[in-house]
Amino acid sequence: MEVLKGSIERIVYVNEENGYTIARFSSPDFPFELITVVGNLASAYPGEHMILKGWWVNNPKYGRQFKVVEYETVMPATVVGIKKYLGSGLIKGIGPIMAARIVERFGLQTLDVIENEPEKLLEVPGIGPKRLKRIVKAWEEQREIKNIMLFLQSHNVSTTFAVKIYKAYGDEAIKIVREDPYRLARDIYGIGFKTADKIAQSVGVAKDSISRVMAGVSYVLSERADDGHVYLPMDELIRWSVEALEVEEGRVREAVKALAEREEVFVEGEAVYLAPFYRAEAGAARRLAALLRHPGFSLSGSAIELAIRRVEGRMGVKFAPEQREAIRRAVSEKVLILTGGPGTGKTTATVGMIELFEEAGLKVALAAPTGRAAKRLSETTGREAKTIHRLLEFSPDAGFKRDQDNPLEVDVLIVDETSMVDILLMNALLKALPLNAKLILVGDVDQLPAVGAGNVLRDLIGSGVVPVVRLTQIFRQARNSMIVTNAHRINKGLMPILKGPKDRDFFFIEEEEPEKAAETAIDLCCRRLPGYYGFDPVDDIQLIAPMKRGICGVDRFNDLLQRTLNPAGETIPRSGRNFKLGDKVMQVRNNYEYEVFNGDIGRIRGVDLIEQRVRVVFPEKAVDYDLADLSELTLAYAITAHKSQGSEYRAVVIPLVTQHYVMLQRNLLYTAITRAKELVVIVGSKRAVRIAVRNNRVSKRYTRLAERVREAVRSGEAIEDLKGQLMLW
Repeated sequence: MEVLKGSIERIVYVNEENGYTIARFSSPDFPFELITVVGNLASAYPGEHMILKGWWVNNPKYGRQFKVVEYETVMPATVVGIKKYLGSGLIKGIGPIMAARIVERFGLQTLDVIENEPEKLLEVPGIGPKRLKRIVKAWEEQREIKNIMLFLQSHNVSTTFAVKIYKAYGDEAIKIVREDPYRLARDIYGIGFKTADKIAQSVGVAKDSISRVMAGVSYVLSERADDGHVYLPMDELIRWSVEALEVEEGRVREAVKALAEREEVFVEGEAVYLAPFYRAEAGAARRLAALLRHPGFSLSGSAIELAIRRVEGRMGVKFAPEQREAIRRAVSEKVLILTGGPGTGKTTATVGMIELFEEAGLKVALAAPTGRAAKRLSETTGREAKTIHRLLEFSPDAGFKRDQDNPLEVDVLIVDETSMVDILLMNALLKALPLNAKLILVGDVDQLPAVGAGNVLRDLIGSGVVPVVRLTQIFRQARNSMIVTNAHRINKGLMPILKGPKDRDFFFIEEEEPEKAAETAIDLCCRRLPGYYGFDPVDDIQLIAPMKRGICGVDRFNDLLQRTLNPAGETIPRSGRNFKLGDKVMQVRNNYEYEVFNGDIGRIRGVDLIEQRVRVVFPEKAVDYDLADLSELTLAYAITAHKSQGSEYRAVVIPLVTQHYVMLQRNLLYTAITRAKELVVIVGSKRAVRIAVRNNRVSKRYTRLAERVREAVRSGEAIEDLKGQLMLW
């Protein structure tokens, strides 16, 4: 191996998954060129001095590069090097200007002063006691993070997790990771069981260790929960676990038993649940049954009819028979599900209910699962609507403040986009609802189910004990829209109408070849639709693809659209991803600290490398992310149909090719089409459209909510009968 000494000039690219880095490197041995170095450089900073060991390679596309195999960091030995190192954003609170002042005062002794005599920094103009405290804390953090990086590197684990590990465990980080590496998978987003297992194996944990198998079983259940399952049948859990852990079946059964004894899992017959999902499903069923039994506001039939007529007069509408039935049932029932496709008047019926309840003096609250859905509900009803988390007063420290001990002060709760609500959130909502209140659940059951675990809306309808009104009549104005017409045709298993008048709102462009379909989709988003309709290519147009991978996958489209729509955006160094200023991004997990949730879309509008923060502006708020938390964001020029739920866009472009075969499903295509307000363009093959329309297999999710609700209602009725008999006796 050859040795190269010098310093990092700038970071070109970092792969967050494996720590692979491309950087420009200056070396006194090559005074007239910047050398491209590639390899895992453990979150190197510009200005950092290094001794690199490796080989020179010739890349056919990028020319001569130095491939790094080993490296060590050395402190910079010149005033210029120290100034650059200190001003690179290494330490929160010190930027280039402050770094220059510090180095001007202390010269070559600067780093020694910060390390051993930090109080001397008070001699530098602009540094007072408060700022000194921040600098000292940041220097210590950085030193500890470097130690964690070296520890992770010694165990062949990506060093990009170091900051998150430090944030979670502080100075105890290495001790905790050595003693229980599987805690990483439980505590830190982005670190899965496989990463934790790699460390565990490296520090000597036996492959069939009960602690390893228990962690692995929890991992398998958690992974399947991410696919929507509330539980797994025992035989499936064993099969998945044996495959993932490479251990004997008996060892898996021992692990399940040990987890059950600690109440980390619950075993019910052949069903194995992670504890939170078991408690949520059982709790939601019991609470719903209690809500159904408890008396509440109602009116006589004639009074309801009179009230509906008064509401019609105020709104200036004539309700269709189905809408009248929905409003009648909303008044007479404790719980009601209102479902139906686009153009069937769900919003009008909902506003009619609100008007009637308000006329009766009842306090009505409106909620939806996401900020976007809540905003739309507010716009369509003319009343305030909140996210479910805001309604329940969620805080990262205390969880939901509203619960059975501190219930919501409402008489009626109306929840929109209920198909997006998972079992954990539904349980929290039901716990906080007073038993004398009404609950109206509005949603389109034919859309894709929630991203989280459960299939709540479909299960409640399937239980047979919750009253349901399904709107089917398409109103005349909606019938003029090919988007609405085709959505309903697809839902019935019929091919959409692909041709029509020039001014239609639904187009199909036939492209059999995936590469050509991708080119056409990009051209539509970036040039043709903005040019013809005046749409903003970033804010108004959304590309929705069935899959993440492949020629027509979300990942590739995001790369192509970023290059086309944001070519001049300043790349954000040390972001862990190839983000640029101005990028359209999506939050991919619920983050309660920032109060942003899975599926929220915003734009990167600011970067502060001194404070190591990136500002993302969402429709409702601006959020300042730590650089370490940018792994929770992904580019959102293109998204999957699952991630599009609850959103509306002026125009939607849908690439649909037979390469997407495994994801070509009716409810996926239906969901993608119904996200568009003004225009849909499908690009691809008719065969792919036909496959999607014919495939009505709804992905099975393991849930028992429907039977639990039925059982809870039966149990409640039996108790009431028993009470009645005792009273007679």
